[in-house]
Amino acid sequence: MLSYWEQKNFLNYDLVVVGSGFTGLSTAIHFKKSNPKSSVLILERGVFPTGASTKNAGFACFGSLTEILDDFWSMSHEEVVQLVEKRYSGLQQIRKQFGDKSLRYQHRNGYEILDEENLKALDQLKEINRMLKKIFKDDVFSVVKRPGKFGFSDQVKGVVKNRFEGELDPAAYLEALWQKASKLGIRILTGVSVVEIDHEEGRVLAENRDKNADFEFKAGKIAVCTNAFTKKIWPESPLEPGRGLILLSKPLGFDLAWKGAFHMDKGYVYFREIDGRLLLGGARNKDFEKERTTEFSVNPSIREHLDRLAKEVIFPFREFEWEMEWTGIMAFGPKKSPIIEPIGRKSAAAVRLGGMGVAIGWQVGKELAGLLSEM
Repeated sequence: MLSYWEQKNFLNYDLVVVGSGFTGLSTAIHFKKSNPKSSVLILERGVFPTGASTKNAGFACFGSLTEILDDFWSMSHEEVVQLVEKRYSGLQQIRKQFGDKSLRYQHRNGYEILDEENLKALDQLKEINRMLKKIFKDDVFSVVKRPGKFGFSDQVKGVVKNRFEGELDPAAYLEALWQKASKLGIRILTGVSVVEIDHEEGRVLAENRDKNADFEFKAGKIAVCTNAFTKKIWPESPLEPGRGLILLSKPLGFDLAWKGAFHMDKGYVYFREIDGRLLLGGARNKDFEKERTTEFSVNPSIREHLDRLAKEVIFPFREFEWEMEWTGIMAFGPKKSPIIEPIGRKSAAAVRLGGMGVAIGWQVGKELAGLLSEM
């Protein structure tokens, strides 16, 4: 039961954004900056963003060598280059907009470790560098001459360095977005689950977490930024959820022979050092079928695979223990390029970020805000 004051002040907006992750917040910020007098509301079903914005590994990346090569199986040469450029440009934009200190950004380079099966990727390294030169103006990838210096097992046959890659704290990035949204007067409501959207009339039906109160928000425009959870409110969306597992060790208690952001197996596995701990995640390619889910649970076979990689490949002669584990839900499709398009007369969506929300969420939000402003 709502009061007269609540109905009068809290239910009508120029823009309602569904989803408070990187894309949703970015959309709201860009729309408000372009339309200073507009009223903007963001709805989020969780206390924190539900998908992967604050559940990812914190890689400021745009694709490893083998990941880029793998993309050619589903995308054209031009599409791959455009995607890398979009990701790298997005990272440069958020660093300029918020500052490295605010993002806790560290530029410690990126690396990819190659086993025997993936070693042949080195044959394509020069060609990929040539392809990307118009973006970076220099070679992106180079072969590490002494791969043994990292202390990995002899299963690692080669290491590729990416000198344009870095790391950040995704929660610090979210905090920076929160602060900017607050200064602009954008309202954020958490614990509100959207049940249905009328894309033609601009109505958003929602309920609270206990499902004992219903709300009907009215909006001039609606932005759908729910990524992997979009099917519920846009059933026709060409999306497929992809769950990602991350393990975090207890403080290691020994010095590491390496720093930086590391990739393995076409980008499906990744690890880094954070606060003296090992952060290791990914490997959904080991069980694609079960990882096509929006359930926040742990796949035992994938956890076992990651644990084995850590103890047999990354730290083959060291003892350590895991302290935490969590999962995040991403969205994928036939191609890795994001979907930014109208759904109805008063709504549009920006979804399918392909696990690269850190890199492209800000720019995707800007594009969606522009589309909504023109509708």
